[in-house]
Amino acid sequence: MTTYRGRLAPSPTGFMHLGHARTFWIAHQRAASAGGALILRNEDLDRARCQQPFVPAMLEDLRWLGLKWSEGPDVGGPHTPYDQSGRMTHYTALFDRLRAGGFLYPCTCSRQDVQRALTAPHAGEDEPIYPGTCRPPATLERSVSSIPRAGVNWRFRLPEGERIAFQDGHLGPQAQVAGRDFGDFIVWRKDDFPAYQLAVVADDAAMGITEVVRGADLIASTFRQLAIYEALRLDPPAFYHCELVKDEHGVRLAKRDDARSLRTLRQQGCAPEAIVEGFQEPIKKQETGFGAPKAG
Repeated sequence: MTTYRGRLAPSPTGFMHLGHARTFWIAHQRAASAGGALILRNEDLDRARCQQPFVPAMLEDLRWLGLKWSEGPDVGGPHTPYDQSGRMTHYTALFDRLRAGGFLYPCTCSRQDVQRALTAPHAGEDEPIYPGTCRPPATLERSVSSIPRAGVNWRFRLPEGERIAFQDGHLGPQAQVAGRDFGDFIVWRKDDFPAYQLAVVADDAAMGITEVVRGADLIASTFRQLAIYEALRLDPPAFYHCELVKDEHGVRLAKRDDARSLRTLRQQGCAPEAIVEGFQEPIKKQETGFGAPKAG
C-alpha cells in the first residue's frame, strides 16, 4: 500500500483566517488518521501579493493551532526547497515536457480580449471559456518549440468534448466536459512564471502527494489539473474538497477580514482548543459561531 502523503499549501498574502485554518485542520486530521506524512509547502509564486513577513506568521499561527508537519520550509525534508519561489527548475521541466508533447500554444490575448470575444456570459465560472482565438490547428502544435517561453501566455490545449471526472473524497462524484464547461487555460505567464495549475501539479507530483485536501472553491481547478496529469501520464492524487467557512451574511471569509484571522483571535485571548472545537460542530454553527474569544 502507498503511504499516505498529504499537504498544507498556504500562500503568504495575509494572515491565516478561520477558513484556511479549518481546511488545514482537516488535512492534518486526515494525514494523522491514515498514519501518514503531512508536508507544508509555501506557495509564494505570486510576486505582486506575497510578502515575506507573512511566511513566519503563517507557520507560527498554524503551529499555535496545533498542526504539525514532517516536511516544510522550516524543518526541511527530501523534497527541498519547500518554497515555490525556489522550485523554478521543476516548473520549467514540466513546461518543456508539455510543449514538446504538443499540449501548449502561445497566446497573446489579454483578459479584456477574451471578454470582448465572448458572445454570451458564462455564469458561474471562475473564468470565461477561452474562445480559441490563438489556438492553432493540431498539426502546427509541435512547431512552437522555437518560440521563446517569456513574453506570451502559454495555454494548455484541452481535448474538446472529453469528459473529465473524479470521485471527491467528501463531495462525491464530480465531472465536467472540456471545451464546454471550461476552456484552454494558461499554464505559463508572459512574465516567465508558471501559473497555479502547472505549479501545483509539478509540486504535488514531485513530492509524492497522495491526497489533496482543499476548499470547494478549487474544484474547477481540479479538472484542469487532471488534464495536465493525463498529458504527462502521471498518476493524480485523490482529492477531498471542504465546504467553505462563511460569515454571518453567507459570504466566504477572505484575508482582508482581519477580525477572523488566527492572529487577531490569538491577540484577543482565544484558545486554540476553542477554535478546533468549532471545526467539529455542524457547518451552520461554524459559519456564525466563530470569532467570540475565549480565555485560555
